[in-house]
Amino acid sequence: MSTRYKIGIDVGGTFTDLVAMDAVGQTTICKTLSTPHDQSLGVIEGLGLLAERLGLTAAEMLECTDRIVHGTTVATNALLERKGAKVGLLTTQGHLDVIEMREGLKPERYNLLMAPPEPLVPRDLRRGVPERIGFDGAVMTPLDVAALKQEIAFLAEQQVEAVAICFLHAYRNPQHEQQAADIVRQMMPGVYVSVSSDVLPQIKEYERFSTTTVNAYIGPVVSKYMTRLTGRLSGAGYDGALYIILSHGGIAPVEDAIRLAAGTCLSGPAGGIAGAKCCADILGAQNVIPFDMGGTSTEISLISNGEVALTTERGLAGERIALRSYDILSIGAGGGSIAHLDSVGSFTVGPQSAGAAPGPACYGKGGADATVTDSNLVLGYLDETAFATDTGGLDRAASETAIDALADKLGLDRMTTAQGIHRLINVKMADGIRLMTLRRGVDPRQFTLLSFGGAAGLHAVEVAREIGISRVVVPTVASVLSAWGMLASDLRYEMSRSSVGDRTALEDDGLRALFHVLEEQAKARLPETYSNSSRIERSADMRYGEQIFEIGVSLDGIDIEAPGVSAAVQDRFHRRHEELYTYCSPDQEVDLVNVRVAVVGAVERGAIASPLDDTPKGPLTPMRHTSVYIGGHQTRVPVYAMSDLGPGHSLSGPALVVAETTTVMLHAEDKASVTPHGWLDVALAPSGHHTTVEEMSETQPATAI
Repeated sequence: MSTRYKIGIDVGGTFTDLVAMDAVGQTTICKTLSTPHDQSLGVIEGLGLLAERLGLTAAEMLECTDRIVHGTTVATNALLERKGAKVGLLTTQGHLDVIEMREGLKPERYNLLMAPPEPLVPRDLRRGVPERIGFDGAVMTPLDVAALKQEIAFLAEQQVEAVAICFLHAYRNPQHEQQAADIVRQMMPGVYVSVSSDVLPQIKEYERFSTTTVNAYIGPVVSKYMTRLTGRLSGAGYDGALYIILSHGGIAPVEDAIRLAAGTCLSGPAGGIAGAKCCADILGAQNVIPFDMGGTSTEISLISNGEVALTTERGLAGERIALRSYDILSIGAGGGSIAHLDSVGSFTVGPQSAGAAPGPACYGKGGADATVTDSNLVLGYLDETAFATDTGGLDRAASETAIDALADKLGLDRMTTAQGIHRLINVKMADGIRLMTLRRGVDPRQFTLLSFGGAAGLHAVEVAREIGISRVVVPTVASVLSAWGMLASDLRYEMSRSSVGDRTALEDDGLRALFHVLEEQAKARLPETYSNSSRIERSADMRYGEQIFEIGVSLDGIDIEAPGVSAAVQDRFHRRHEELYTYCSPDQEVDLVNVRVAVVGAVERGAIASPLDDTPKGPLTPMRHTSVYIGGHQTRVPVYAMSDLGPGHSLSGPALVVAETTTVMLHAEDKASVTPHGWLDVALAPSGHHTTVEEMSETQPATAI
């Protein structure tokens, strides 16, 4: 067994996706339904299915696997469902309510009836300790160790599972926090400890306190899951490396993912963006909108000028997580999204999802609600025999029953209702792309839409047309791109430090000193085997002196050892400010708020995708024809197998292209060509040369939807 593999695993709300890749980029994929009660069970089941496809036993496959990279929604689910650990908070006396006062703003500031968010730590478990570090890092009040021990004893009596330690100005001087953490570990062995100066050593109390508390809240849950998973993998015969993909797109060993559990909150979607970036590089496309529609949600991001945006402005379930992550917009729109009447009787789709259990009605697992997948099946876009679930094919009769029940409430017929579900989810996803582009000053018409996720192929062309995008690309690995993308991700360790108020930080020597310290700290965490293949990425958060919000500035290409580095950094800030806000003020004083360093260790990946044989192909013929409902009437369209497509092939819509785990729909006069890698490259019909929404409304009472 000389073939060696690397395996990517992405656990979603509905499906668990697995990809095995060999050294020349040949991939084998499979999907299995997720097991929300214990995701590791679905992972092990999926590995067994993947091994079968390779013609191996699970033990044989794992024996010749060099690494497994895993994306998980454990942290996300724990926060969304409020099923995290019982947390105690130790903080500076007099500052118990930072996590409850937040930033002084409500999520809906003009909603007078909105209840305040429930803090993750109840007030009786927030304990103040006499101590004080000044803004300059000087000790103003020594840590009262006796009082600290008394508060720790109280938290132990309350049987908290995690302790968050957030002292004032600890980003300047972590001495008291580190001392407190040592005492907590002595008095409460086994408890999860989250320390702000380790998690987020930056200015701004609320962001630091909130991120540290979130880390404590989900840390024990992540730890338990990782322990179960590693135990099951070991029991199955795997003794190789297991990495977890983090929200910023880098991977980390399990122990680092446990330590910084808050960094896994966008674990799965980050794999998709990493895969999208790899696809963009293969296509030679600089401007791409990654569009990931799965069973539960749709994730949308932006690759502009070849770069994926990173942000510290993320939130999840109403909690602030200020760690750097890919800038991803997630909306409740997926194949399992449920169509229903809301509280005022309006027809809507999502955000509620049927998930993996019971799933859409057509899965035959007890679901009775009409979902997007059910509508696609009723409309003829899905083949009930080709789409396999663990109960067999899809149950068309169950979908019809679910759609009919909703149609009765709407006073419409079955096909009009199904078409309305399909149309409404497309509009919802198009609005998500507008949020990601237009509101950031980006014209989406200049971008390529990269369609991936198992459900995206049936919607991508219509979503693109809705917002004026003329090109859609669908990779052959679209349905498992998140798992595939994880195999293109490198190890990444990020460090940051606040320098606001320190004028020497914007002098050449002071700036170099800051970066050197962070680089040494980050390199110390990188495994020695990666030291020769590492690279350094530098950035800074900066603002004009009178501003209260800073902007992130990439410092790539700036030699920090060169004379005049400070002037070069400030010039980079001015130019970035002008890009974002159309003006800059070169004569105004600039504040350096945070400096950031990422040390990236390149993993051995081999070929990530291999071009197909470019031998000229014969004429492309459909494997069958089928009837689909488009524009208010049934239409016969050809159905092609994606596996039959090769470089040089082209086809026109209307047509369906079917792969094992996804289906792509082309509309009238859409033109699709096949790239050297076998991907579909779709040029959309110009406006006015396809069946429009307006034309559909002429034959169906769309206004009733």
